[in-house]
Amino acid sequence: MEKSKGIRFRFENLDIWQRACQIATKLFSIADMLEEKKLYRFADQLRGAGLSMPNNIAEGSGSTSKKEFIQFLNIARRSTFENASMVMMFTKDKLINEDIKDEVVKDLDELCRMITSFSRSLNVSKELRAKSFNSTERRAGS
Repeated sequence: MEKSKGIRFRFENLDIWQRACQIATKLFSIADMLEEKKLYRFADQLRGAGLSMPNNIAEGSGSTSKKEFIQFLNIARRSTFENASMVMMFTKDKLINEDIKDEVVKDLDELCRMITSFSRSLNVSKELRAKSFNSTERRAGS
């Protein structure tokens, strides 16, 4: 996604949110194909799970604590698994073709890894601050 100058929310700058939006768009296209086959419930489920990824990243970025942000990232990460499962099942049932499945599952795996890495970076920075605080406290008490 193109980064614009008029960014108002910090999640707009996050690569994981931008990537989640791109993948959600692909999932919406699959949902449209499912609707053409009158599989409305499957289409609705896929759209909801597809939106869950960028929405939880966005909502979590508005958290006041890193712990809470990480919880939202975990929900977004779990949604990648839900979406992968649905796409695989739709392929097994011959509702979508193998090429579409391969592309989307690869994208979901990449996003999952990106979210995991980002979550770990938030944990590491939190741990480093705690260690720094504890060592400063010990020195002050000496």
